[in-house]
Amino acid sequence: MIIKSVRGKTPKMGEDCFIAENAVIVGDVSMGDECSIWYSAVLRGDVHYIKMGNKVNVQDGAVIHCTYKKSPTDIGNNVSIGHNAIVHGCTVKDNVLIGMGSIIMDDCVVESNSIIAAGAVVTMGTHVEAGSIYAGIPAKKIKDVSQELISGEIDRIADAYVKYAGWFKE
Repeated sequence: MIIKSVRGKTPKMGEDCFIAENAVIVGDVSMGDECSIWYSAVLRGDVHYIKMGNKVNVQDGAVIHCTYKKSPTDIGNNVSIGHNAIVHGCTVKDNVLIGMGSIIMDDCVVESNSIIAAGAVVTMGTHVEAGSIYAGIPAKKIKDVSQELISGEIDRIADAYVKYAGWFKE
């Protein structure tokens, strides 16, 4: 793994986190407890800060970055960021599933209990309302999130990644 200080800022990890051997975490990055950063993921806090809550998983190949002096990245608790997703200079609240290959651009706000579908492009400044599913290019609301999706997908995936991370710490 590459964990590197940039401009006097050093990444900070919470308790019980897993960082894959080829993950890259640089600069002003902070994460809570039970987070996992998977293979080939890149978290670049060189131009602004990246702040993550507890139980966040950043899956293989995902990129989290910001915009210099303008748009930091804030991620809440219980968030899954799917394989090859790009999360850039935005706010993601609690209990969110960001699908594989999706892109969330600067100044977006993804409210709690939401799902960004795989391959969706959430364009700059979009406000994803709480409890909704956004899909497409550009991403638009397609329906409300059911309680079954919250427990069956959002919570299930976040919990699964805590378990998977445990396998690599044995």
